[in-house]
Amino acid sequence: MLLTTITGVAIIALMYALDAREIVLMPPRGTVSLWPVRILTDFGKSAYVLWSLAAVLFVVAIMFPLARGTARSVLIGFGTRILFIFFAVLLPALTGEIIKDVVGRGRPFVGGQANAFNFSHFSGSEAYASFPSGHAITAFALAFAVSAVWPHLRSVMLIYAVMIGASRLVLLAHHPSDVVAGALVGVIGAMLVRYWFAARHLAFTIRRDGAIEPLAGPSLGHLKRVARNAFAP
Repeated sequence: MLLTTITGVAIIALMYALDAREIVLMPPRGTVSLWPVRILTDFGKSAYVLWSLAAVLFVVAIMFPLARGTARSVLIGFGTRILFIFFAVLLPALTGEIIKDVVGRGRPFVGGQANAFNFSHFSGSEAYASFPSGHAITAFALAFAVSAVWPHLRSVMLIYAVMIGASRLVLLAHHPSDVVAGALVGVIGAMLVRYWFAARHLAFTIRRDGAIEPLAGPSLGHLKRVARNAFAP
C-alpha cells in the first residue's frame, strides 16, 4: 500500500514537472532512424506476449498425453507456471484497457501541443489512450511474473521491462507518467495473480510470515528430456 501511494504521488508529480518537458526532447514521430526502437517496442505488445504464452501451453497440452510417469509431473509443473505467467499478464492488460478508456488521456502532441493535461474521457479513441501505457503494463507484468517463477532471471527481465518502457517515450507514444503508471498496474496485477495461485498452492506457497515464494519446479534439463522422449520415433 505504501509503495502504491508513493508511486501514485510520483505519477502526479511527473505530470506536472516532467511530461511536457520530456516529450519535446524526443526525436520527431516517424523518424526513419528509429526503426530498431519500433521493432523493440513490439516485444511489449500484450497480444504478442499472450499468444506466445498460449502457444507454449498448447505444446504442453499436446505433449501431455504422450508423457508417462515423472514426465507428466514435469509437464504439469511447467504448464502451471506458464499458466500463471499468462494470467499475470492478462489481468493487468485488461485492467489497463479499462483505465485507458475511462481516463482518455491524449498521447503526446495530440492537438498539436505538448500538453500533458489533454483529456477526452470515454472517447474510445486510440489517440486518447495514453494513460497508462499498455506496453509498460505488459512488460512489467511479464518481468514480475517470470522473476517470481525463476528468480535467477530477475535482472534480465528488469532490463527488458525498462527498455520497453523507454521505447514508448522515444517513439512519442506515451508520457513518462503513462509508463510509470503502466509499470504500477502491471506489477500490482501480477502480484494479485501470484497471490491467487499461492493461496491454492499452485507454483507458489505462502509462508507463515506471509511471504510468497516459488515452489521447486522442473529444471531446463528435465524439460529437454521430456520433449525429446515425447517426440522421439
